[in-house]
Amino acid sequence: MKKISLLGSTGSIGVSTLDVVERNPESFQILALSAGSNVDLFAEQIRKFKPQIAALFDSKKVSLLKEKISDLDVEVLSGEKGMVSVATHPEVDVVVSGVVGSAGLLPAIHALKAGKNLALANKETLVIAGELVLKEAEKTNSQIIPIDSEHSAIFQALNGEKQERIKKIILTASGGPFRTYSLDQMENIKVKDALNHPNWDMGSKITIDSSTMMNKGLEYIEAKWLFGIETPVEIIVHAQSIIHSMIEFVDTSIMAQLGIPDMRVPIAYALSYPDRFECDLPSLDLATMGNLTFEAPDFERFPCLQLAIDAMDIGKTMPAVLNAANEIAVQAFLDELIPYKDIAELIRMVMQNHSPSPLNELQDVLDADQWAREETTKLITVTH
Repeated sequence: MKKISLLGSTGSIGVSTLDVVERNPESFQILALSAGSNVDLFAEQIRKFKPQIAALFDSKKVSLLKEKISDLDVEVLSGEKGMVSVATHPEVDVVVSGVVGSAGLLPAIHALKAGKNLALANKETLVIAGELVLKEAEKTNSQIIPIDSEHSAIFQALNGEKQERIKKIILTASGGPFRTYSLDQMENIKVKDALNHPNWDMGSKITIDSSTMMNKGLEYIEAKWLFGIETPVEIIVHAQSIIHSMIEFVDTSIMAQLGIPDMRVPIAYALSYPDRFECDLPSLDLATMGNLTFEAPDFERFPCLQLAIDAMDIGKTMPAVLNAANEIAVQAFLDELIPYKDIAELIRMVMQNHSPSPLNELQDVLDADQWAREETTKLITVTH
């Protein structure tokens, strides 16, 4: 039986992970959980899965959580230290990181330092500090198993293949809800429009990122770190989200991984790896699907995609700055402080104002992240 710590249990990845665990009680056991601020749902999860440790990031709500589970024998922790305790639980085999944003970096680093295998859905961990994260994994011989459907697809297609035989990685993108919008239509996008993804059910931040295609840009950076910094990565829009990604090998053969658009599939694979467990989910019916279509991404309508590629090309602290600026800009849009089109423009301005420096230690990442957040917030205040 694999023993699991779960970071971000009340988010979409966390809820799906717990669903997989609940369907396979003979294979998995939850020893530690962490959540952000959703006390009601977190208390329900603690009551159902009975972890040894439960950490709530929002310290102000810890007393309320303790009240709700006062009859249970569980150690309740809070803040960043609590998340690290969950990530480094001594009895745990696999740490699942479903935290959204840069908050997932520190617990992921500590999990790897503790020699834990990391099932990673938090792409920002590799986006902002890929070089440092991979060094930690190498030191302790820990394995990073991707949960993102695209990177899981690549991981599966590579099974048994040699890294040097890859010609290129082909990342598929749904294109989001505005794939067919004109430039004029994209001038008047509202929050409710951007939150309406055609294929996937995700949290609000990731859904907005999908609509701007920044999510695919972050995945581009993540793929570079996971599968070889020199490996070419091509992005293609595949509206049906059935082919999750592909690899072209040097002999021009292409290996693709297909499946229903349900995050429980890559989660189950990450938890069961190197084995596969039966999933009580509907099979993919290709005859019903009909056509599978492909098209090149439009960098004019989706400038965030090019910004992410540029940030990876520049390297050093620039990807951390890109990510932090995006997090602040997306939240400002969700709060209706800025129009949709200004998300990309803010990120561009912050990147232009940044002088990238090498990543020698974790503090370099944290400093760049903090600078970008302050710079983006300042620009929002000045321009809006």
